[in-house]
Order: sequence, then structure tokens, then C-alpha cells
Amino acid sequence: MDTLNSLILAGSLVFLASLVVSSIASRFGAPLLLVFLALGMLAGEDGPGKIVFSNYQLSYVVGTIALVVILFDGGLRTRQDSFRISLKPAGVLATLGVLITTAVTGLFAAWVLKLSWLEGLLIGAIVGSTDAAAVFALLSGRGLEINRRVGSALEIESGSNDPMAVFLTSALIGVLGQQGQDAGVAAMLWLFVKQMGLGALAGWGGGKAMVWLFQRLGPRGAMLALFSLGTAGALFSLTTAAGGSGFLAIYLAGIVVGNARVADLPNLLNIHDGYAWLAQVTMFLVLGLLVTPSNLLPVAPYALAISIVLMLVARPLAVWLCMLPFPVPKAEKLFMSWVGLRGAVPVILAIFPLMAGLPNSQLFFNVAFFVVMMSLLFQGWTIAPLAEKLKLKLPARPDVEHRVPVVSGQQARYEAASCLVRADSPAEGQLAGELALPAGVKLAALYREELPLEPAASQTLRAGDWACLIGPGPALETAGEAFHPPGDDPYYGYFTVSGQARLADLADSYGLNLSERDRAASIAEYCKRACGYPLVAGDVLRLDRLEMVIRAAADGQVKSVGLRYLKSQ
Repeated sequence: MDTLNSLILAGSLVFLASLVVSSIASRFGAPLLLVFLALGMLAGEDGPGKIVFSNYQLSYVVGTIALVVILFDGGLRTRQDSFRISLKPAGVLATLGVLITTAVTGLFAAWVLKLSWLEGLLIGAIVGSTDAAAVFALLSGRGLEINRRVGSALEIESGSNDPMAVFLTSALIGVLGQQGQDAGVAAMLWLFVKQMGLGALAGWGGGKAMVWLFQRLGPRGAMLALFSLGTAGALFSLTTAAGGSGFLAIYLAGIVVGNARVADLPNLLNIHDGYAWLAQVTMFLVLGLLVTPSNLLPVAPYALAISIVLMLVARPLAVWLCMLPFPVPKAEKLFMSWVGLRGAVPVILAIFPLMAGLPNSQLFFNVAFFVVMMSLLFQGWTIAPLAEKLKLKLPARPDVEHRVPVVSGQQARYEAASCLVRADSPAEGQLAGELALPAGVKLAALYREELPLEPAASQTLRAGDWACLIGPGPALETAGEAFHPPGDDPYYGYFTVSGQARLADLADSYGLNLSERDRAASIAEYCKRACGYPLVAGDVLRLDRLEMVIRAAADGQVKSVGLRYLKSQ
């Protein structure tokens, strides 16, 4: 009992210290996953914690369970329109991109470490895939809002490229271990197709089954989150046992559930956010404990060289080759080239050779761990500045407060939210009936000095009033803009125009020099014609002396734009 209490105390202290330090580090822009990893190393045998931990099997189990939670949570937050926009480029990156990265990195690793080309390729396969935990945490967890087209592509790629990495790693381990070498290339390709095919089928079917189950049983709040977590774990295990990719299955199932009409979905997302962070903290602490920093020093120069080639040669080459068939803007390709984040998946894959008993397996593990550290240190720390430099970073939307679901039947997806009317905001001085609210959002109640008012159309809103809104969850995400004052130089401009407005009207109002063809088109038609790629919020198009900034778009169709004058005339 004393030993158990000591273990619980030590684990709790390490966990709490991680949360405290991460809260401080986040203010300086530090990648939180790197902080957790470093704290795990400090708690290990080379650090002041002196905890001796070398159980690779247990680390593999912990990492796998954590990835199940993280991938399912990532799928829940992937919107269907984003999935459609970014699926093709992300799919190519998740397959051919991993193969190119593996080949380039692996051949360099074989040369610099003086290994056989098969052993070098094994290192390339281990570090060849981007990591879902790292990408989700650094793109979403830090509140970084970037162009949805490139952000979704990175998230979908990281959520779906594990089958290729696992396939390449397993195949190379089999050949190096002289197991199944007579199976041939055809058998390896069949293994990959089987993993991808069964994973995709199980993910879609399992997600539909989850939705059906949740709608019939009607669990709420914590019970719904536990139901979803349990079914996700079962889906992962059954898919893996059948020979498919369990990781791909649970990511796709999360997308199906997150885009279905499931009651209490906002609460499900909030609870799963806590699950995902718990999984990330636990996984990186355990992986930090697993490594012995003193063992990394002998391989540090070689691993650093491999990291540089991976970040500056292999990943950019893979991105630019894979994006050739797609009309992707140069800035987005540059950003995707740099944000090839490595995290827990390479470390977990590096455990495979250790469990298989391959020669040089400890070297593979140490190199992979060092590469992950360099990726989190250099790439993770520079994501936000690079997004801003490339003009891919979007301003954070003013959020509504106190969002809660409004249940009306099993398939309702309406929410209620409160908004404080701030001074100098568009809502101040407006009549309630003239509020510029998103489609589907209604003003349900109005409070002034904690007293309810009749939300009549003729009621004038004042600073300090609280407005209660009801509407679909996605629409409420943009409703807060009406209640916050604009900045000195608003990103989306001072004026918003519907995508259905005619360009002739803009030309007449602002004295624009446009062709007759352009004057006859609507804004949405002009934007679609002017760009060869699906438009998303944040895209900028020049229109003579104006810039049109896409404020809202769905399925590549422009719904509204903001107008701003060009600074130089």
C-alpha cells in the first residue's frame, strides 16, 4: 500500500507540474508537447526525478490508447466541408508523400550512419509520417486560426497517414528480420491496400453505427462522451484484428459522428477536448520517461543532420511533388512544407524494431526520438510566425459566451449563447430587428442591468446589454462579431457585402474600372472564375482599387466578402 501511495503521489506531482509549467510556457509560444516531453525526461533516470523506466511494451500500449483518443477527437472537430475541400491533396500527401519522405530521409540516414540501405529506409519510414497529436495540438490547441484549406489538409494528412508509415515500417522490419521475405512485393502491396480499405470501410460504417446508437439511446453529457470513447476503442480493436488500420478507422468515424445530427454534440466536443489533452500529456510524459538523454548524445550530430534533411529537403520535396496536380497557392505549399510535425507516432513506431529484436534497434529509437525533439523545437515554435508571414493566419473570431445546447428532439443541433454588447460595436445603438446576425440565428432574449427586456424589433441595444441568441452551432461561431468593436485595421475590412451582390453595383459605388463581363457577374461568380482552387475564409482577391477578403464560404462558394482599400494607390 505504501508503494502504491508513493507511485500515485509521484505521478500526480509530475502531472500537475506539467500542467503548471505548460501554462507558463504557453505564454512564450513554446510548443506544449515539447514541454511535456522535456518534463518526462527530467523526471527520468538522467534527471532530478531519477525514475527508472524502460518498459517499451507498456509505452507502446499507453501511446496507442492515447492516439485512439486524440485521433477520434480530431475527427470530431473536422468539418465535412473542410474534408471535401482538402481530401484529395491530403490523401496524396498521406500516401505518396510519406513514401517520398521515407526514401529521401532513409537514403541519407543510411549514408550518414553507415547502415545498410534497408536499415536507413527503416529510419525513414519511422519518421516519415506527420503526427496527429502534434498537428492537432499546435494548430488547434494554441488557438491558432489559419486558412481552413491548408489547415484542414494538414489535419487530414496527419490523421490518415499512419497506415502508410505502419505498413512501411512493418514491411521493412519483416525483411530485415528475414521474416516473410518470400512474400514479395505483391503481398506487401496487398497488405497496404487491405489496411487502407478495411480502415476506411470500418471508419465509415462504424461512424454510422455510432450515430444510430447515440440517436436511439439518447445519452447526454458525460454519458455520451463515455459511450463514444468506448465505441471508438471497440472500433479500433475490431478493425485492427481484422487486418485494417484502426487509426484510420477511428479518425473517419470521428468525422462521421462530428458532422451528424447528434444531440448534445457541443458538450461531447468539450468533454473530448479534456480527454484529448489528458491523453497527450500522459503520452508525452511516458515517452519522455522512456528515453535516456545521455544515450542521445552520441547520435546527436548524425540525428541533427537527419532532422535537417527531413525538414528542409525531404518534406518540402514531398509536398511540392504531391501538390503538382492541384492548384495550391505557393504560400500554402511553403507552409505545408515546413509544418511536417513529428511527434508520438515516430517514437511509437521506433519501438517496433526493439520489440522485434533487430540489430541497431536502440540506434533507430534514439535517432527517431531526437528527430521528434528537433521537429517540435524548430517547427513547432515557428508555426504562428510563419503563418503570419505568409498571410495564412486569420484573426481570431470574437466568440460568443456561455454556449449550451438546446435540445429539441434527438437530432437537434441548436445552441443558446450570450453576447455582451460592447461599446463601439456594430450592435450598439442598433434596433433589435436590424441586428446583422448570421442566417438561422435569432435574438431570443435581452437583459439590461440584470433585468429582462422585451426583445422587440424596435428595442434599441445599448453598451452593457446582454443578448441571448439561439441558432445552429456553426452559425453561432460568427455571431460574436456583431457585439465586438472592430480593430483599427480590421482584417476583413470595414464593410461586408453578400456574395450575391453584382459587381456592377460595386463598380458604380467605388468608381472601379471593370470589364463588361465582370460587371455582369456576381461577387461569388467572379471569385470562382478568378481562382482555380476552392475558396475559404481569408482568401484575398484584388478588384481594381479594392481588395475583397472572403469572410464566409461553404463548399468553395463565396457567401460574403469584406472590402478594404489598397494601401498604395
